[in-house]
Amino acid sequence: MLFTSYEFLGFIIGLILLYYIVPGRFQWMLLLGASYLFYALAGTEYLAYILATTVTVYHTALRIEENADSQAAYLKEHKARLSKEEKKAYRERQKSLRLGWILAGLLLNLGILAVVKYTNFAIANLNGLLHAFGAAGQISFVTLALPLGISFYTFQALGYLIDVYRGTVRAERNPFRFALFVSFFPQLVQGPISRFGDLSRSLYEEHPFDGRTVSFGLQRILWGYFKKLVIADRILVGVNTIIGDTERFGGAYVLVGMFFYACELYADFTGGIDITIGIAQTLGITLQENFERPFFSKSLKEYWRRWHISMGTWFRDYIFYPISVSKLMQKCSRSSRRRFGENLGKRLPVYLSSFVVWFATGIWHGASWNFIAWGLGNWAVLMVSETLEPFYDKFHQRFGAGGKGYRVFEVVRTFLLVSALRTFDCYRSVPVTFRMFGSLLTARNWNILWDGSLLGLGLSPLDYGILAAGTLLLVSVSLLQRRGSVRERIAAKPYPVKFVLWYGLFLAVLLMGAYGIGYDASQFIYNQF
Repeated sequence: MLFTSYEFLGFIIGLILLYYIVPGRFQWMLLLGASYLFYALAGTEYLAYILATTVTVYHTALRIEENADSQAAYLKEHKARLSKEEKKAYRERQKSLRLGWILAGLLLNLGILAVVKYTNFAIANLNGLLHAFGAAGQISFVTLALPLGISFYTFQALGYLIDVYRGTVRAERNPFRFALFVSFFPQLVQGPISRFGDLSRSLYEEHPFDGRTVSFGLQRILWGYFKKLVIADRILVGVNTIIGDTERFGGAYVLVGMFFYACELYADFTGGIDITIGIAQTLGITLQENFERPFFSKSLKEYWRRWHISMGTWFRDYIFYPISVSKLMQKCSRSSRRRFGENLGKRLPVYLSSFVVWFATGIWHGASWNFIAWGLGNWAVLMVSETLEPFYDKFHQRFGAGGKGYRVFEVVRTFLLVSALRTFDCYRSVPVTFRMFGSLLTARNWNILWDGSLLGLGLSPLDYGILAAGTLLLVSVSLLQRRGSVRERIAAKPYPVKFVLWYGLFLAVLLMGAYGIGYDASQFIYNQF
């Protein structure tokens, strides 16, 4: 059931009505039933996967917390008679038990994710190796269902498990309430990846009807549909045309495709997140913001602090920090300082930990080498930039760089860099990506930018006009958001102004949305992850 389908709209309208009719204490139960119905409609065979994650993580977290509580109670009771060495030995034994529990939970659930998502990728690479060494046969691919949102709900559940292990949250005792945390349907499709300590504050509360809250949520949903249907699905036609015929559309077309895809991805992904957060808000539930005007970033590092924030912080808190401060990494750092000097030695843990994070980020996005190349390309640029940062600082001090013009240059430079790296996502093949990127320097067909050739991409002059107006509106809203909530400011306007603005946006979605023949809206890009 796609977010852009009539069925989903009916599902949401019915849910909101029921949500505010039932007594408040039953609201979270209604959400649990709705979430599992939503998931079952995507495929009843997927239910086994999300249930397996829910049950195993729920029980593992309880075992870990019970062990920690038992340890604290035992040490308190026997504080007087235990020696320091006995206390230390007891703590180490209990910690080993908790470590065993969490490793079992992590390996089981990451194993499920790896099997369903990466088995055929592994087989394809193994067949390639066998062919390279002259083997005649090959291993057959397997047919496995890829459950809806498995990457998102697995990471969300495992983040909870790690937080319980660290003692930053208490384990949820009610299995049905925990099941709702894992399966809350708006964020199943493309996030955000919520933390239990944040989402649980509003997920289980009673929410009486509040007209302002529901109105703001509906406005956010409408804005998301505008991004998706008016901009993303319209420009998708041009993107598919360019990447669908690499022999014809090389050279300057690659640059056009880079810009088109950047616009499509941003409008598609942020539009989906707007719909997700808006649905939650209509129900009185608060979800984390996932974007903070990323295309105004002045460096790649800043861009990744602003783009897909929940995923970035997940990788930072649960992979980067644990690896960078691990005993193995500390030992590696000491050894490298002796061999390569203090400067490189202290940077090596950052380089290696970041390498793991970006490799994981790449393969999380998809089981193919182009995503891995995209991830490692980001890693390489970030590490070079961090290494050269002292030289940048000296350059800025000497030449006085930092004015408004230079900041605009930094924003444009970052946009071009991000768009160039995203070509690995567009073409879905590493050799083809390099070939197409190289054609920018060899094709010499820059005349297509002004001779009308762009009308051959499946977009009419009216389409280009709508895209230009929509993009201008996106940029304008982003600039206005730097001074506070746009919805709050609209709400303060007289009623006729509010009516014209929101009804105008509704008409824009209704009349200018790229619905296609029979209205078969494109799936959100991040559904595939």
